[in-house]
Amino acid sequence: MRPKILVVDDEVAICDLLKINLELEGYEVITAYDGETALKSIESNNPDLLILDIMLPKVNGYDICRKVTNERPVPIIMLTAKTDLIDKVLGLELGADDYITKPFHTRELTARVKALLRRVSKENSICENANKHIVNGPLEVFTELRRVTLAGHEIELSVREFELVCFLINHLEQVFTRDMLLEKVWGYDYSGDTRTVDVHIQRVRKKLNEDNSQVKIIQTVFGVGYKMARQ
Repeated sequence: MRPKILVVDDEVAICDLLKINLELEGYEVITAYDGETALKSIESNNPDLLILDIMLPKVNGYDICRKVTNERPVPIIMLTAKTDLIDKVLGLELGADDYITKPFHTRELTARVKALLRRVSKENSICENANKHIVNGPLEVFTELRRVTLAGHEIELSVREFELVCFLINHLEQVFTRDMLLEKVWGYDYSGDTRTVDVHIQRVRKKLNEDNSQVKIIQTVFGVGYKMARQ
């Protein structure tokens, strides 16, 4: 079955261009020109990947990203006409997997799509090959169910956050640099920067309530990177 991609942009020409190029690569492509239509299309078509512009009528890309990552595991590439790092970081904080700045070459975007879908496939295999039920103190990961609980309470994680937790809990007390985590979790061909790792670590920590806890499950090893401490 061909991977299904939803392209959301209020510029019809961009949607048409990406649809043509991605279909030539063998993908099934659906388009939407505003945020409201995009949300309906996500619900009815269940795409495998979302290419999402930030500046959209009716519902903006940030709100769509926030809603999608809280409800379903769909990898997201954000499109932005802005070059400000704040916009990129905000997209990542909301759960986006990658971003690309307009104007862009269709060849580069197609390469990002291929890389992200490969990473998702690789990540699934990582978790499938891991222990089915891993316990680290109050933290439990059920890989087959893609479920994480803390002290018995389920924690809602995005696709990338789950893969990060899954990887770290399978390598307790091992310290990984940001570059190593990019390679192991995001994939060696990831084209973003190491700030991505920091953003996702911060999101996971917040969801594990580490801001209000003396117990730090994911620890910073200053000058090196991160590790999951044995509880």
